[in-house]
Amino acid sequence: MSCKLFCEFLLSKSGYGRLTGRAGVCIGTLGPGATNLITGVADANCDGAPVVAITGQVSSDKLHITAHQYLDLTRIFAPVTKRTKQILEPDTTEEVVRLAFKYAESEMPGAAHIDIPVNVSKMDVDDRAKPLLHGTSGLREIAEKKSIAQAYRIISSAKNPVILAGNGAVRNGATEALSRFAQTFGIPVVTTMMAKGVVPCDNDMFVATVGIPQKDFGNVLIDYADVVIAVGYDIVEYDPRKWNVTNASKIVHIAVLPADVNRFYQAAVQVVGSIAESLEALMAFADAPTHDPGHVQRLKEEIRQDRERYRTDDAFPIKPQRILMDIRCVMGPDDILLSDVGAHKMWIAREYPCYRPNTCLISNGFATMGFALPGAIAAKLVYPDKKILAVTGDGGFLMNCQELETAVRIHTPIVVLIFHDDSYGLIKWKQLDHFGSSCYVDFSNPDFVQFAQSFGCKGYRVESASDLIPMLEDAFRQDVPSIIDCPVDYGENVKLTEHLKDVYESHVRELFPH
Repeated sequence: MSCKLFCEFLLSKSGYGRLTGRAGVCIGTLGPGATNLITGVADANCDGAPVVAITGQVSSDKLHITAHQYLDLTRIFAPVTKRTKQILEPDTTEEVVRLAFKYAESEMPGAAHIDIPVNVSKMDVDDRAKPLLHGTSGLREIAEKKSIAQAYRIISSAKNPVILAGNGAVRNGATEALSRFAQTFGIPVVTTMMAKGVVPCDNDMFVATVGIPQKDFGNVLIDYADVVIAVGYDIVEYDPRKWNVTNASKIVHIAVLPADVNRFYQAAVQVVGSIAESLEALMAFADAPTHDPGHVQRLKEEIRQDRERYRTDDAFPIKPQRILMDIRCVMGPDDILLSDVGAHKMWIAREYPCYRPNTCLISNGFATMGFALPGAIAAKLVYPDKKILAVTGDGGFLMNCQELETAVRIHTPIVVLIFHDDSYGLIKWKQLDHFGSSCYVDFSNPDFVQFAQSFGCKGYRVESASDLIPMLEDAFRQDVPSIIDCPVDYGENVKLTEHLKDVYESHVRELFPH
Protein backbone atom coordinates (compact mmCIF):
# COMPACT_ATOMS: atom_id res chain seq x y z
CA MET A 1 0.00 0.00 0.00
CA SER A 2 1.36 3.42 -0.92
CA CYS A 3 2.04 6.13 1.66
CA LYS A 4 -0.89 8.13 0.28
CA LEU A 5 -3.32 5.41 1.31
CA PHE A 6 -2.13 4.91 4.87
CA CYS A 7 -4.31 7.60 6.45
CA GLU A 8 -7.44 6.36 4.69
CA PHE A 9 -6.62 2.76 5.64
CA LEU A 10 -6.27 3.80 9.26
CA LEU A 11 -9.60 5.61 9.12
CA SER A 12 -11.12 2.26 8.14
CA LYS A 13 -9.48 0.74 11.24
CA SER A 14 -11.03 3.56 13.30
CA GLY A 15 -14.47 2.51 12.04
CA TYR A 16 -13.66 -1.11 12.82
CA GLY A 17 -12.66 -0.18 16.37
CA ARG A 18 -15.86 1.77 17.02
CA LEU A 19 -18.04 -1.05 15.70
CA THR A 20 -16.31 -3.94 17.51
CA GLY A 21 -14.57 -2.41 20.53
CA ARG A 22 -11.42 -4.29 19.48
CA ALA A 23 -8.33 -2.52 18.24
CA GLY A 24 -7.77 -2.36 14.52
CA VAL A 25 -4.14 -2.59 13.44
CA CYS A 26 -2.32 -0.81 10.64
CA ILE A 27 1.32 -0.90 9.59
CA GLY A 28 3.16 1.95 7.92
CA THR A 29 6.62 2.54 6.59
CA LEU A 30 9.07 5.01 8.09
CA GLY A 31 9.25 8.68 7.07
CA PRO A 32 6.29 9.84 4.92
CA GLY A 33 4.48 6.54 5.42
CA ALA A 34 4.43 7.21 9.13
CA THR A 35 3.48 10.89 8.87
CA ASN A 36 0.58 9.98 6.58
CA LEU A 37 -0.82 8.03 9.52
CA ILE A 38 -1.06 11.06 11.77
CA THR A 39 -4.54 12.27 10.80
CA GLY A 40 -6.04 8.80 11.04
CA VAL A 41 -4.34 8.17 14.38
CA ALA A 42 -5.55 11.49 15.76
CA ASP A 43 -9.07 10.77 14.52
CA ALA A 44 -9.14 7.39 16.28
CA ASN A 45 -7.74 8.88 19.47
CA CYS A 46 -10.26 11.73 19.63
CA ASP A 47 -13.23 9.59 18.56
CA GLY A 48 -12.57 6.88 21.15
CA ALA A 49 -11.78 4.21 18.55
CA PRO A 50 -9.16 1.62 19.57
CA VAL A 51 -6.31 1.43 17.05
CA VAL A 52 -2.72 0.17 17.18
CA ALA A 53 -0.47 1.84 14.60
CA ILE A 54 2.90 0.23 13.87
CA THR A 55 5.60 2.13 11.98
CA GLY A 56 8.98 1.23 10.60
CA GLN A 57 12.08 3.22 11.51
CA VAL A 58 15.69 3.60 10.40
CA SER A 59 18.14 1.19 12.01
CA SER A 60 19.00 1.89 15.64
CA ASP A 61 22.58 2.88 14.76
CA LYS A 62 21.19 5.92 12.89
CA LEU A 63 18.79 7.23 15.54
CA HIS A 64 21.32 9.77 16.81
CA ILE A 65 22.26 11.31 13.44
CA THR A 66 20.69 12.84 10.35
CA ALA A 67 19.53 10.00 8.10
CA HIS A 68 17.37 9.43 5.04
CA GLN A 69 13.63 9.49 6.01
CA TYR A 70 14.45 9.65 9.71
CA LEU A 71 12.04 11.41 12.05
CA ASP A 72 11.64 10.97 15.79
CA LEU A 73 8.32 9.20 15.44
CA THR A 74 7.65 8.58 19.12
CA ARG A 75 7.78 12.35 19.72
CA ILE A 76 5.56 13.01 16.69
CA PHE A 77 2.94 10.44 17.73
CA ALA A 78 2.96 11.32 21.44
CA PRO A 79 0.37 14.16 21.23
CA VAL A 80 -2.13 12.07 19.23
CA THR A 81 -1.92 8.72 21.04
CA LYS A 82 -2.48 7.29 24.50
CA ARG A 83 0.91 5.58 24.38
CA THR A 84 3.86 5.43 22.01
CA LYS A 85 6.90 3.18 22.42
CA GLN A 86 9.90 2.14 20.36
CA ILE A 87 11.11 -1.46 20.41
CA LEU A 88 14.88 -1.57 20.78
CA GLU A 89 15.23 -5.11 22.14
CA PRO A 90 13.34 -8.03 20.56
CA ASP A 91 12.76 -9.59 23.97
CA THR A 92 10.48 -6.66 24.93
CA THR A 93 8.15 -7.15 21.95
CA GLU A 94 5.47 -9.15 23.77
CA GLU A 95 5.18 -6.58 26.54
CA VAL A 96 5.21 -3.55 24.24
CA VAL A 97 2.55 -5.08 22.00
CA ARG A 98 0.31 -6.18 24.87
CA LEU A 99 0.58 -2.74 26.50
CA ALA A 100 -0.32 -1.07 23.20
CA PHE A 101 -3.54 -3.09 22.99
CA LYS A 102 -4.28 -2.49 26.68
CA TYR A 103 -4.03 1.27 26.28
CA ALA A 104 -5.91 1.30 22.96
CA GLU A 105 -8.87 -0.72 24.20
CA SER A 106 -9.23 0.54 27.78
CA GLU A 107 -11.60 3.38 28.61
CA MET A 108 -11.33 5.95 27.08
CA PRO A 109 -10.34 3.93 23.96
CA GLY A 110 -7.95 5.50 21.48
CA ALA A 111 -4.74 5.03 19.58
CA ALA A 112 -1.43 3.45 20.55
CA HIS A 113 1.77 3.52 18.52
CA ILE A 114 4.71 1.13 18.19
CA ASP A 115 7.90 2.13 16.36
CA ILE A 116 10.32 -0.59 15.17
CA PRO A 117 13.81 0.14 13.76
CA VAL A 118 14.51 -1.98 10.70
CA ASN A 119 17.47 -3.84 12.21
CA VAL A 120 15.49 -4.69 15.34
CA SER A 121 12.69 -6.12 13.20
CA LYS A 122 15.21 -8.56 11.71
CA MET A 123 16.54 -9.81 15.04
CA ASP A 124 15.73 -13.28 16.31
CA VAL A 125 13.22 -13.74 19.09
CA ASP A 126 13.45 -16.51 21.69
CA ASP A 127 11.66 -19.58 20.35
CA ARG A 128 9.77 -19.82 23.63
CA ALA A 129 8.29 -16.33 23.26
CA LYS A 130 4.55 -16.11 22.70
CA PRO A 131 1.88 -13.40 22.93
CA LEU A 132 1.02 -12.38 26.48
CA LEU A 133 -2.49 -13.13 27.72
CA HIS A 134 -5.12 -10.59 26.82
CA GLY A 135 -6.60 -9.49 30.14
CA THR A 136 -9.85 -7.59 30.61
CA SER A 137 -9.29 -3.91 29.99
CA GLY A 138 -12.74 -2.54 30.75
CA LEU A 139 -13.44 -0.70 34.01
CA ARG A 140 -16.57 -2.25 35.51
CA GLU A 141 -16.40 -1.02 39.11
CA ILE A 142 -19.71 -0.22 40.77
CA ALA A 143 -20.22 3.40 41.72
CA GLU A 144 -20.21 4.39 45.39
CA LYS A 145 -23.59 4.17 47.10
CA LYS A 146 -23.05 7.68 48.46
CA SER A 147 -22.76 9.16 44.96
CA ILE A 148 -25.80 7.19 43.77
CA ALA A 149 -27.90 8.55 46.64
CA GLN A 150 -26.68 12.10 46.07
CA ALA A 151 -27.42 11.86 42.34
CA TYR A 152 -30.93 10.60 43.04
CA ARG A 153 -31.65 13.51 45.39
CA ILE A 154 -30.56 16.02 42.75
CA ILE A 155 -32.49 14.29 39.93
CA SER A 156 -35.70 13.79 41.90
CA SER A 157 -35.77 17.40 43.11
CA ALA A 158 -35.09 18.88 39.66
CA LYS A 159 -37.87 20.79 37.95
CA ASN A 160 -36.61 20.55 34.37
CA PRO A 161 -33.91 17.90 34.04
CA VAL A 162 -32.50 16.66 30.74
CA ILE A 163 -30.25 13.72 29.86
CA LEU A 164 -27.25 14.47 27.65
CA ALA A 165 -26.05 11.08 26.37
CA GLY A 166 -22.61 10.64 24.84
CA ASN A 167 -20.61 7.98 23.06
CA GLY A 168 -19.41 6.49 26.36
CA ALA A 169 -22.92 5.13 26.88
CA VAL A 170 -22.65 3.38 23.51
CA ARG A 171 -19.17 1.97 24.17
CA ASN A 172 -20.19 0.64 27.55
CA GLY A 173 -23.37 -1.11 26.43
CA ALA A 174 -25.77 1.10 28.39
CA THR A 175 -28.42 1.43 25.68
CA GLU A 176 -31.17 -0.61 27.31
CA ALA A 177 -30.55 0.76 30.80
CA LEU A 178 -30.47 4.36 29.56
CA SER A 179 -33.75 3.97 27.65
CA ARG A 180 -35.50 2.55 30.72
CA PHE A 181 -33.92 5.17 32.97
CA ALA A 182 -35.30 8.00 30.84
CA GLN A 183 -38.79 6.50 30.86
CA THR A 184 -38.68 5.58 34.54
CA PHE A 185 -37.95 9.16 35.55
CA GLY A 186 -39.79 10.85 32.67
CA ILE A 187 -36.69 12.78 31.59
CA PRO A 188 -36.09 13.89 27.98
CA VAL A 189 -32.94 12.73 26.19
CA VAL A 190 -30.68 14.54 23.76
CA THR A 191 -27.62 12.81 22.37
CA THR A 192 -24.32 13.88 20.92
CA MET A 193 -23.65 13.05 17.28
CA MET A 194 -21.53 10.04 18.20
CA ALA A 195 -24.26 8.66 20.47
CA LYS A 196 -27.08 8.66 17.92
CA GLY A 197 -29.30 5.65 18.50
CA VAL A 198 -28.19 5.00 22.08
CA VAL A 199 -31.81 5.82 22.91
CA PRO A 200 -34.04 4.78 19.97
CA CYS A 201 -35.65 7.60 18.02
CA ASP A 202 -39.09 6.06 18.69
CA ASN A 203 -38.57 6.14 22.47
CA ASP A 204 -41.04 8.59 24.01
CA MET A 205 -38.25 10.40 25.83
CA PHE A 206 -35.84 10.87 22.92
CA VAL A 207 -35.94 14.38 21.49
CA ALA A 208 -32.96 15.31 19.32
CA THR A 209 -29.25 15.19 18.55
CA VAL A 210 -27.19 18.24 19.49
CA GLY A 211 -23.92 19.54 18.14
CA ILE A 212 -24.66 21.56 15.02
CA PRO A 213 -23.38 25.17 15.25
CA GLN A 214 -26.89 26.62 15.62
CA LYS A 215 -29.16 26.49 18.65
CA ASP A 216 -31.60 23.68 17.83
CA PHE A 217 -34.55 21.94 19.48
CA GLY A 218 -32.26 19.95 21.77
CA ASN A 219 -30.59 23.12 22.97
CA VAL A 220 -33.97 24.43 24.08
CA LEU A 221 -34.17 21.58 26.59
CA ILE A 222 -30.55 21.95 27.75
CA ASP A 223 -30.84 25.71 28.21
CA TYR A 224 -34.14 25.26 30.04
CA ALA A 225 -32.75 22.54 32.31
CA ASP A 226 -31.86 23.07 35.94
CA VAL A 227 -30.13 19.65 36.01
CA VAL A 228 -28.17 18.10 33.15
CA ILE A 229 -27.58 14.36 33.58
CA ALA A 230 -24.51 13.68 31.47
CA VAL A 231 -24.38 9.95 30.70
CA GLY A 232 -21.22 8.72 28.99
CA TYR A 233 -20.60 12.28 27.86
CA ASP A 234 -17.15 13.21 26.58
CA ILE A 235 -16.13 16.86 26.35
CA VAL A 236 -14.41 16.27 23.00
CA GLU A 237 -17.78 15.44 21.40
CA TYR A 238 -19.59 18.66 22.27
CA ASP A 239 -17.77 21.49 24.03
CA PRO A 240 -19.55 22.36 27.31
CA ARG A 241 -18.95 26.07 26.74
CA LYS A 242 -21.51 25.75 23.94
CA TRP A 243 -24.26 24.55 26.26
CA ASN A 244 -23.22 25.59 29.76
CA VAL A 245 -21.56 28.95 29.32
CA THR A 246 -23.22 30.43 32.44
CA ASN A 247 -22.72 27.31 34.61
CA ALA A 248 -26.37 27.71 35.58
CA SER A 249 -27.27 24.01 35.56
CA LYS A 250 -26.31 21.37 38.06
CA ILE A 251 -24.48 18.52 36.35
CA VAL A 252 -24.78 14.86 37.32
CA HIS A 253 -21.84 13.05 35.72
CA ILE A 254 -22.49 9.33 35.10
CA ALA A 255 -19.57 7.62 33.40
CA VAL A 256 -16.88 4.98 33.69
CA LEU A 257 -14.20 7.60 34.30
CA PRO A 258 -14.19 10.79 36.40
CA ALA A 259 -15.08 14.02 34.63
CA ASP A 260 -12.44 15.99 32.79
CA VAL A 261 -11.32 19.23 34.40
CA ASN A 262 -13.16 22.07 32.66
CA ARG A 263 -14.55 25.26 34.14
CA PHE A 264 -17.72 24.89 32.06
CA TYR A 265 -18.25 21.31 33.26
CA GLN A 266 -18.36 21.36 37.05
CA ALA A 267 -20.24 18.28 38.21
CA ALA A 268 -22.35 18.53 41.37
CA VAL A 269 -21.88 14.78 41.76
CA GLN A 270 -19.85 12.18 39.88
CA VAL A 271 -21.27 8.67 39.63
CA VAL A 272 -18.19 6.78 38.46
CA GLY A 273 -18.47 3.11 37.56
CA SER A 274 -20.37 0.84 35.19
CA ILE A 275 -22.88 3.14 33.47
CA ALA A 276 -25.59 0.50 33.16
CA GLU A 277 -25.24 -0.56 36.80
CA SER A 278 -25.28 3.06 37.97
CA LEU A 279 -28.51 3.69 36.06
CA GLU A 280 -30.04 0.50 37.47
CA ALA A 281 -29.12 1.60 40.98
CA LEU A 282 -30.77 4.99 40.43
CA MET A 283 -33.92 3.33 39.07
CA ALA A 284 -34.15 1.21 42.20
CA PHE A 285 -35.03 4.40 44.09
CA ALA A 286 -37.89 5.39 41.76
CA ASP A 287 -41.42 3.98 42.05
CA ALA A 288 -42.98 6.16 39.33
CA PRO A 289 -41.92 8.88 36.89
CA THR A 290 -40.78 11.88 38.89
CA HIS A 291 -41.15 14.41 36.09
CA ASP A 292 -43.96 15.44 33.75
CA PRO A 293 -42.77 15.00 30.16
CA GLY A 294 -45.66 16.96 28.66
CA HIS A 295 -43.46 19.70 27.19
CA VAL A 296 -41.25 16.99 25.68
CA GLN A 297 -44.13 15.60 23.65
CA ARG A 298 -45.06 19.07 22.39
CA LEU A 299 -41.47 19.59 21.30
CA LYS A 300 -41.32 16.18 19.61
CA GLU A 301 -44.50 16.95 17.69
CA GLU A 302 -43.05 20.25 16.51
CA ILE A 303 -39.91 18.43 15.32
CA ARG A 304 -42.06 15.87 13.49
CA GLN A 305 -44.05 18.57 11.71
CA ASP A 306 -40.85 20.45 10.88
CA ARG A 307 -39.54 17.37 9.06
CA GLU A 308 -42.70 16.05 7.45
CA ARG A 309 -43.10 19.05 5.17
CA TYR A 310 -40.09 17.84 3.16
CA ARG A 311 -41.31 14.30 2.55
CA THR A 312 -43.02 15.23 -0.74
CA ASP A 313 -40.75 18.15 -1.70
CA ASP A 314 -39.81 17.37 -5.30
CA ALA A 315 -37.51 20.34 -5.85
CA PHE A 316 -34.27 19.65 -7.72
CA PRO A 317 -31.42 19.79 -6.76
CA ILE A 318 -32.81 17.87 -3.82
CA LYS A 319 -33.10 19.43 -0.40
CA PRO A 320 -30.94 17.65 2.22
CA GLN A 321 -34.00 16.99 4.38
CA ARG A 322 -35.68 15.04 1.56
CA ILE A 323 -32.48 13.11 0.78
CA LEU A 324 -32.22 11.88 4.36
CA MET A 325 -35.89 10.93 4.58
CA ASP A 326 -35.46 8.86 1.42
CA ILE A 327 -32.33 7.21 2.80
CA ARG A 328 -34.20 6.27 5.97
CA CYS A 329 -36.91 4.66 3.84
CA VAL A 330 -34.35 2.35 2.23
CA MET A 331 -32.12 1.58 5.22
CA GLY A 332 -33.27 -0.97 7.79
CA PRO A 333 -33.00 -0.24 11.52
CA ASP A 334 -29.79 -2.30 11.81
CA ASP A 335 -28.14 -1.08 8.61
CA ILE A 336 -25.21 1.32 8.96
CA LEU A 337 -24.75 4.84 7.62
CA LEU A 338 -21.31 6.43 7.88
CA SER A 339 -21.14 10.19 7.59
CA ASP A 340 -18.15 12.05 6.28
CA VAL A 341 -17.43 15.58 7.52
CA GLY A 342 -19.06 18.57 5.87
CA ALA A 343 -22.43 20.29 5.64
CA HIS A 344 -24.12 16.93 5.12
CA LYS A 345 -22.86 15.83 8.56
CA MET A 346 -24.92 18.57 10.20
CA TRP A 347 -28.00 17.48 8.31
CA ILE A 348 -27.42 13.81 9.12
CA ALA A 349 -26.95 14.59 12.81
CA ARG A 350 -30.16 16.62 12.82
CA GLU A 351 -32.44 14.75 10.43
CA TYR A 352 -31.47 11.06 10.30
CA PRO A 353 -33.43 9.01 12.87
CA CYS A 354 -31.61 6.06 14.47
CA TYR A 355 -33.10 3.00 16.16
CA ARG A 356 -29.88 1.35 17.29
CA PRO A 357 -26.47 2.56 18.50
CA ASN A 358 -23.59 2.34 16.02
CA THR A 359 -25.92 2.48 13.03
CA CYS A 360 -24.89 6.05 12.24
CA LEU A 361 -21.15 6.60 12.60
CA ILE A 362 -20.04 10.22 12.64
CA SER A 363 -16.51 11.42 13.26
CA ASN A 364 -17.03 14.27 15.69
CA GLY A 365 -14.03 14.12 17.99
CA PHE A 366 -11.34 15.04 15.49
CA ALA A 367 -13.96 15.48 12.73
CA THR A 368 -11.88 14.18 9.85
CA MET A 369 -12.86 14.61 6.21
CA GLY A 370 -12.29 11.34 4.41
CA PHE A 371 -13.75 9.12 7.15
CA ALA A 372 -16.82 7.70 5.42
CA LEU A 373 -15.47 5.70 2.47
CA PRO A 374 -12.75 3.67 4.26
CA GLY A 375 -14.98 3.43 7.32
CA ALA A 376 -17.72 1.91 5.17
CA ILE A 377 -15.27 -0.68 3.83
CA ALA A 378 -14.44 -1.69 7.40
CA ALA A 379 -18.13 -1.81 8.33
CA LYS A 380 -18.87 -4.11 5.39
CA LEU A 381 -16.05 -6.44 6.47
CA VAL A 382 -17.49 -6.57 10.00
CA TYR A 383 -21.14 -6.84 8.86
CA PRO A 384 -21.20 -8.33 5.35
CA ASP A 385 -24.97 -8.92 5.46
CA LYS A 386 -25.95 -5.35 6.33
CA LYS A 387 -26.53 -2.44 3.99
CA ILE A 388 -23.58 -0.09 4.40
CA LEU A 389 -23.98 3.47 3.13
CA ALA A 390 -21.21 6.07 3.08
CA VAL A 391 -22.62 9.58 2.81
CA THR A 392 -20.03 12.16 1.80
CA GLY A 393 -19.64 15.54 0.22
CA ASP A 394 -17.84 15.86 -3.08
CA GLY A 395 -14.85 17.44 -1.30
CA GLY A 396 -14.57 14.64 1.24
CA PHE A 397 -15.03 11.98 -1.43
CA LEU A 398 -12.15 13.34 -3.51
CA MET A 399 -9.83 13.16 -0.49
CA ASN A 400 -9.73 9.35 -0.55
CA CYS A 401 -11.61 8.22 -3.65
CA GLN A 402 -8.70 5.91 -4.53
CA GLU A 403 -10.04 3.57 -1.85
CA LEU A 404 -12.66 2.50 -4.37
CA GLU A 405 -9.92 0.25 -5.74
CA THR A 406 -9.59 -1.37 -2.31
CA ALA A 407 -13.35 -1.86 -2.05
CA VAL A 408 -13.47 -3.54 -5.47
CA ARG A 409 -10.39 -5.68 -4.87
CA ILE A 410 -11.52 -7.08 -1.52
CA HIS A 411 -15.14 -7.33 -2.66
CA THR A 412 -16.97 -5.05 -0.25
CA PRO A 413 -20.11 -3.90 -2.12
CA ILE A 414 -20.76 -0.69 -0.24
CA VAL A 415 -22.83 2.25 -1.54
CA VAL A 416 -21.40 5.78 -1.56
CA LEU A 417 -23.85 8.67 -1.82
CA ILE A 418 -22.23 11.98 -2.79
CA PHE A 419 -23.91 15.24 -1.78
CA HIS A 420 -22.75 17.13 -4.89
CA ASP A 421 -22.52 20.93 -4.63
CA ASP A 422 -19.10 21.73 -6.17
CA SER A 423 -18.03 23.35 -2.92
CA TYR A 424 -16.77 22.85 0.62
CA GLY A 425 -20.32 23.24 1.83
CA LEU A 426 -19.80 23.54 5.58
CA ILE A 427 -17.11 26.20 5.24
CA LYS A 428 -19.34 28.11 2.82
CA TRP A 429 -22.25 27.83 5.27
CA LYS A 430 -20.16 29.32 8.06
CA GLN A 431 -18.85 32.08 5.78
CA LEU A 432 -22.38 33.01 4.73
CA ASP A 433 -23.58 32.99 8.35
CA HIS A 434 -20.73 35.21 9.53
CA PHE A 435 -20.03 37.45 6.53
CA GLY A 436 -23.00 37.16 4.18
CA SER A 437 -20.74 35.99 1.35
CA SER A 438 -18.22 33.23 0.61
CA CYS A 439 -14.86 32.89 -1.08
CA TYR A 440 -12.26 30.26 -2.04
CA VAL A 441 -14.53 27.27 -1.34
CA ASP A 442 -15.79 26.37 -4.82
CA PHE A 443 -14.20 23.81 -7.14
CA SER A 444 -14.99 21.57 -10.11
CA ASN A 445 -15.59 17.83 -10.07
CA PRO A 446 -15.04 14.86 -12.37
CA ASP A 447 -17.94 12.97 -13.87
CA PHE A 448 -18.61 10.77 -10.85
CA VAL A 449 -20.49 8.12 -12.85
CA GLN A 450 -17.59 7.64 -15.28
CA PHE A 451 -15.17 7.85 -12.36
CA ALA A 452 -17.01 4.99 -10.62
CA GLN A 453 -17.04 2.91 -13.78
CA SER A 454 -13.30 3.40 -14.27
CA PHE A 455 -12.74 1.57 -10.97
CA GLY A 456 -15.13 -1.24 -11.85
CA CYS A 457 -17.94 0.19 -9.71
CA LYS A 458 -21.56 0.91 -10.60
CA GLY A 459 -22.31 4.60 -11.17
CA TYR A 460 -25.63 6.44 -10.83
CA ARG A 461 -26.60 10.05 -11.49
CA VAL A 462 -29.68 11.46 -9.75
CA GLU A 463 -31.63 13.76 -12.09
CA SER A 464 -34.85 14.24 -10.15
CA ALA A 465 -36.06 13.90 -6.57
CA SER A 466 -37.96 10.73 -7.45
CA ASP A 467 -34.75 9.01 -8.63
CA LEU A 468 -33.05 8.56 -5.28
CA ILE A 469 -35.03 5.77 -3.62
CA PRO A 470 -35.03 3.41 -6.65
CA MET A 471 -31.33 4.13 -7.26
CA LEU A 472 -30.46 3.33 -3.65
CA GLU A 473 -32.46 0.12 -3.79
CA ASP A 474 -30.77 -0.91 -7.02
CA ALA A 475 -27.31 0.03 -5.72
CA PHE A 476 -27.74 -2.20 -2.68
CA ARG A 477 -28.53 -5.12 -4.99
CA GLN A 478 -25.20 -4.78 -6.79
CA ASP A 479 -22.29 -7.15 -6.26
CA VAL A 480 -19.76 -4.31 -6.62
CA PRO A 481 -19.39 -0.95 -4.87
CA SER A 482 -21.77 1.73 -6.15
CA ILE A 483 -21.47 5.52 -6.39
CA ILE A 484 -24.56 7.74 -6.47
CA ASP A 485 -24.01 11.32 -7.61
CA CYS A 486 -26.79 13.36 -5.96
CA PRO A 487 -27.00 17.13 -6.53
CA VAL A 488 -28.00 18.83 -3.28
CA ASP A 489 -29.63 22.20 -2.62
CA TYR A 490 -27.46 23.74 0.08
CA GLY A 491 -29.48 26.92 -0.11
CA GLU A 492 -31.24 25.19 2.78
CA ASN A 493 -28.20 25.78 5.01
CA VAL A 494 -28.71 29.50 5.55
CA LYS A 495 -32.47 28.99 5.64
CA LEU A 496 -31.98 26.56 8.53
CA THR A 497 -29.86 29.11 10.38
CA GLU A 498 -32.65 31.69 10.15
CA HIS A 499 -35.38 29.16 10.92
CA LEU A 500 -33.65 27.95 14.07
CA LYS A 501 -33.22 31.48 15.34
CA ASP A 502 -37.00 31.87 15.21
CA VAL A 503 -37.59 28.42 16.73
CA TYR A 504 -35.21 29.01 19.61
CA GLU A 505 -36.48 32.51 20.39
CA SER A 506 -40.12 31.39 20.37
CA HIS A 507 -39.39 28.58 22.83
CA VAL A 508 -37.33 30.88 25.03
CA ARG A 509 -40.30 33.25 25.25
CA GLU A 510 -42.57 30.32 26.13
CA LEU A 511 -40.28 28.73 28.71
CA PHE A 512 -38.72 31.88 30.14
CA PRO A 513 -41.60 34.40 30.08
CA HIS A 514 -39.78 36.76 32.44
